[in-house]
Amino acid sequence: MALLERISVDPTVRFGKPCVRGTRLTVGEVLGHLAGGMAEAELFSNFPQLTHEDVLACLAYAAERERRTLSIPAA
Repeated sequence: MALLERISVDPTVRFGKPCVRGTRLTVGEVLGHLAGGMAEAELFSNFPQLTHEDVLACLAYAAERERRTLSIPAA
């Protein structure tokens, strides 16, 4: 998926947390702002280096990570 290429993991940047490529903004920070009610336009105002595709990449990364989460059936 081309969107996931916008996310990088580098152990020397933000302790290896997934970041938007070319920035120090973590996927968690972007998603946290959106989950907190920040509109995408406000996100771009606060972080002008972000693009709509970067936000989509963060969502795609989280969705892919969720798909890979091992689910253990309830006892």
